[in-house]
Amino acid sequence: MAKICWLLAGGVDLEKSEQFASDNYSGVCPQAWEAMALANKSDEPAYGEDRWTQQAADELRRLFDTDCEVYFVFNGTAANSLALASMGQSFHSVICHELAHIETDECGGPEYASNGAKLLLGTGADGKLTPESIEHLVTKRSDIHYPKPKVISLTQATEVGTVYTPEDIQTIRTVADKHGLRIHMDGARFANAVAALDVHPSEITWKAGVDVLCFSGTKNGLALGEAVVFFNKSLAEDFEWRCKQAGQLASKMRFISAPWCGLLENDVWLANARHANACAERLEQGIARIPGVELRFPRQANGVFVELPETVQLALREKGWHFYTFIGGSARLMCSWATRPDQVDRFLADLKSLV
Repeated sequence: MAKICWLLAGGVDLEKSEQFASDNYSGVCPQAWEAMALANKSDEPAYGEDRWTQQAADELRRLFDTDCEVYFVFNGTAANSLALASMGQSFHSVICHELAHIETDECGGPEYASNGAKLLLGTGADGKLTPESIEHLVTKRSDIHYPKPKVISLTQATEVGTVYTPEDIQTIRTVADKHGLRIHMDGARFANAVAALDVHPSEITWKAGVDVLCFSGTKNGLALGEAVVFFNKSLAEDFEWRCKQAGQLASKMRFISAPWCGLLENDVWLANARHANACAERLEQGIARIPGVELRFPRQANGVFVELPETVQLALREKGWHFYTFIGGSARLMCSWATRPDQVDRFLADLKSLV
């Protein structure tokens, strides 16, 4: 019975969890789980024709305070890949940071979904794509032998835990307008960015010039499910057919969309993100008090990147801590809605004892 209760609680034993590996490790938050249970109480039309999917889409429109097209898919790779495919043709290119998730961790998904659109890699400090880098990639060539730039993709928050401010995005929008480019936002940790910046979600999306947002639910307390939000509605033409062809149209769509209703009601999504960010801040402040340990990147959202000797990383893992060795050999410590302050403190105590 205990095992069954553990599984019903979301498949993660939070009392014994010793991980800062990923916010994907966390279970389903109670509000999302309850909404899924409610959706299971009666039969509903299939393929997104149910009331839950309509409600979740309407809630997202209210959240962003604009009329937008909303679609739900299973995971982030599908969301990004299909969204980018809808924003250009196979002979176009997508400009992204060299550390962007669509470049480093999606197994060529965007290229596959778009039938060959090339990723052009830009640069910028702390994982943020700069207007100058975009300008360079757009203007370096204009001949027919070069894949024509069409889309700029921004990761919010970035792969190294930093965030684009409204001003950052507006400046990039200026460059985009100059060259006729569209802006896609990979919002795997969009909620954490909103919490970190303390802005209305519209301020770092459509008001700043974002055309399409891939809003992650998985990293914010859902079992699965990402929302693809088209602020530029013309780009959503035939998107539902694109989802169907790619195997992303869920027959029992309500089990993806209903948890979103639980997440959106009473701004649970934002509370989850604020909690994750606060735990990361606690971790950051504790690390700052340990001599000889340095942060690799500024901590702005829910991830902390730390320079640790391999021997210390190994010793922490031997003590049962799970985390990734990330860019340049630094340790990535990721907090989630389910991270506990005492968990942070125990990690800091173990780290201090080893350093």
